[in-house]
Amino acid sequence: MKLLRNTLMGATILMGVGTNTVFAQDAAENDGSSGDRNEIVVTATRRAATIQDVPINISAVGAEQIAKQRIDDVRDLADFTPGMTISDTGPGSTGTIVLRGLNASDTDSSGNSYDDAIGVYLGEVPLYYDFKMLDIARVETLLGPQGTLYGLGTLAGAIRNIPNRPNLTTFGSEAHGRLYGKDHSGNTGFQLDGVINIPIFQDHVAFRSATGYYYDPGFIDSPLLLQQPGVSLPQPSGPDAVTPADYAANLKRRDDVNFEKTFTTRNQLLVQFSEDLQANFTYAYQQTRTDGGQYNSNGVLGTGRYENAARYLEPVKRRAHLGSMEINANLADFADLVATTAYTDVRNQRRSDNTDLLLDLDYGYETFPAFSSWNESVDRRKQFNQEVRFVSRHGGPFSWVLGGFFNRQKLHRDYVEHVPNHPWVEFGTQPNPDEVEYASYVKSKVTEKAVFGEGTFRVTPNWQLTAGARYFGYTSKISGALVVPLIGDPVSPYDMPPAGGPAKKSGWVWKFNSSYNFTPDIMLYATYSKGYRIGGPNSVAPCPKPLPNDPDGDGINNTQLPCGHPNEVQYDPDTTKNAEIGIRTQWFDRKLTFNFNVFHIKWDGIQLDSATVNGIVGITVNGGKAKSEGFETSFQVKPVDGLSIQGTYSYTNAKLTQNVPDNIPVNDPAGTYPSVPIKLDALSGDRLPGSAKNSGSLGATYTLPFKEGNIVADWTATYRGSVVTRLGWDRAFGDKLPGYVLHRASLAYETERYSLGIFANNIFDKYAVSSVANDRSRVGLNDGVVLRYYKRAVISPRTFGIEARFKY
Repeated sequence: MKLLRNTLMGATILMGVGTNTVFAQDAAENDGSSGDRNEIVVTATRRAATIQDVPINISAVGAEQIAKQRIDDVRDLADFTPGMTISDTGPGSTGTIVLRGLNASDTDSSGNSYDDAIGVYLGEVPLYYDFKMLDIARVETLLGPQGTLYGLGTLAGAIRNIPNRPNLTTFGSEAHGRLYGKDHSGNTGFQLDGVINIPIFQDHVAFRSATGYYYDPGFIDSPLLLQQPGVSLPQPSGPDAVTPADYAANLKRRDDVNFEKTFTTRNQLLVQFSEDLQANFTYAYQQTRTDGGQYNSNGVLGTGRYENAARYLEPVKRRAHLGSMEINANLADFADLVATTAYTDVRNQRRSDNTDLLLDLDYGYETFPAFSSWNESVDRRKQFNQEVRFVSRHGGPFSWVLGGFFNRQKLHRDYVEHVPNHPWVEFGTQPNPDEVEYASYVKSKVTEKAVFGEGTFRVTPNWQLTAGARYFGYTSKISGALVVPLIGDPVSPYDMPPAGGPAKKSGWVWKFNSSYNFTPDIMLYATYSKGYRIGGPNSVAPCPKPLPNDPDGDGINNTQLPCGHPNEVQYDPDTTKNAEIGIRTQWFDRKLTFNFNVFHIKWDGIQLDSATVNGIVGITVNGGKAKSEGFETSFQVKPVDGLSIQGTYSYTNAKLTQNVPDNIPVNDPAGTYPSVPIKLDALSGDRLPGSAKNSGSLGATYTLPFKEGNIVADWTATYRGSVVTRLGWDRAFGDKLPGYVLHRASLAYETERYSLGIFANNIFDKYAVSSVANDRSRVGLNDGVVLRYYKRAVISPRTFGIEARFKY
């Protein structure tokens, strides 16, 4: 794999373009560039069809819109996809994606690096990672449970990034650059990327590479960094402000810490043995670095809107490797075989300010005036998966899909907390040169197997019935250990005996669908489906047996020992049942397209955020029921030649329908110390957090022929409605974040060979909070030390620049 990686990465010094058509699905993968979004060919049903002919709720963004709207990764996608909410929390993670409101977790200022409620695919490979949308033919978003044909993590839906395939006949190249400024930033951003397509052996072997480098300058400053941790005073002038003299003696600043530096490359080798057999080999790699979060500290110690109060830089370095082989074969014109084998390796390494966690736990560390703490973690997730499916091609009124799926995922997480120069270190285990206060490791393995099938019977030329089912089973195993050297434990958790255990579950999901075409341009469809999300292990070290420092035997450790009891280290699957009906229409010789659907989803056995009894470590538990209901609509109208107006709107009402006792952790009393952690009940009727009830977009594109090309002007406004940050936000010290409207525009001159343009995002420099971390019960003073635990992630400010694209 290392040799293959080095060979393919070395080839990316060239740049090019190309297409390939062998099977219907391959043709669709290079057919996403149409300016008419309704003519985009999609393969979400495992068959190629225009989006208007697909009888399910699907949204697609083609290559032209990806380029025109500067959609660089999944975080930019929600503005153009009804029913989707993505909180932009910066480059330190993939981000938190919520489809149709199906989320019960608190919001966060750093986003998610993994989420198994949603299936995110690069081609045929499931991987929750924000690969840059470079040389992507289209992005398909399937809303609602997709548990029949897409099993892994499709409780709420699936997002499919479909790359362009190598062209076996034509050499081509493309280069693209972008240069831009950003308000509240001191640097200039840029992006350079290119594509190359090389037919190595005409009609038989072709190589395609897409490579890019992205530098976003950042706009968040950290003015309260410690000069010398453990010696410098974090709060030298008291809890309200810092005098110039105290600042000079103890603190320093770093500007634009939330910059992004990303290198990405995707390389494909297509081998066509005959018209009926081909193999596509893919290697993709991406690395992202940043030095801080995209959040402010709500004014603590006089910090501003684009400043945080972190005592330490909070760097993140994350990378992903993906290697896959996809075989496509025509089996005697009876069926198509698609067999995919893939291996992915994702590693996230980060450091964070840990001081406020220990202040909140109130162990007394703050009695040392120079007390501060930082943590470091390394997460590595390795995944091997295989899928084989057969898709009928024999014709006739009955068509079918049959397949099998295997996935094995291994996670290894190391976590360490440090307390620089703290006097308590010398009373603990020695030697402890790194001043470790707490350390843990967790290892887990989840293996899933499934078989699935789906059949469609065309009763009449205009009426079809579809039914499908999937049987799945998984096993889960976790082991780990933790240490607190300050109370006499070993310094390394690997010197402790591991704790943990296995779990397993199995079950069925299904789908029923029907559609009727009243005319070639009017289709009514309905779907009733069940989705699932597998259970698995929490990333918390199991409690040792017997539990130390527990004289009364109540299972609660009397000192600082964050760990999970047996019922806290694993969680079970949850399921959704979705009923929806929709209509797809085109009118006036297809000058007007209007689509509309309504849905109702029941969610059972919800995987909820909670916390361990010992140490209040965040975990996932099962409990309660919820529902999500609403509607989604989109339109496109072409009133005159050259002018296109398009829009989307969605309404999502997602809330609990059953009480969940003792679920929401808060401090009591709130906003002051000493306090004790308690858990409030989540109540039926509580709005689910993390998604907008109302969202939409409205845009217009005007194309004017000029000489050998076109002048293209585009304007788009996007709206995200209010978002609540946790269950029971109004009694559990959460927030209801206000909605906001953003505007973006571009003006370009385009020809077949090149394009030149100017653009602006967030034109009016709107300030808005997209997400928060922690709740307002964890603020205030602890022994005179002000907590900085509450964080507010903010959206990117006004950005303006120029870009150019050249094709050969």
